[in-house]
Amino acid sequence: MANSAQARKRARQAVKARAHNASLRSRLRTAIKAVRKAVAGGDKAAAQTVFRASTSVIDSIADKKIIHKNKAARHKSRLSAAVKAMAVSA
Repeated sequence: MANSAQARKRARQAVKARAHNASLRSRLRTAIKAVRKAVAGGDKAAAQTVFRASTSVIDSIADKKIIHKNKAARHKSRLSAAVKAMAVSA
């Protein structure tokens, strides 16, 4: 348990920061799942639209250092490859 006023305040701040970071990580995972679902759905145009929106979310979370920039790049690369590998819907 924190013994000084400073340590107690830092503990309170850490709880808030952890909750905020957890919500951002959840947004990241949701964005990634949305692209995967769109790819599984088979509509390439829809998948590209969702991918563009998800790219923005992934980049913003990497900018906030919630995840490392290389991890963000890896996710975007794999999602992009999945979208590109889809057959063009008629």
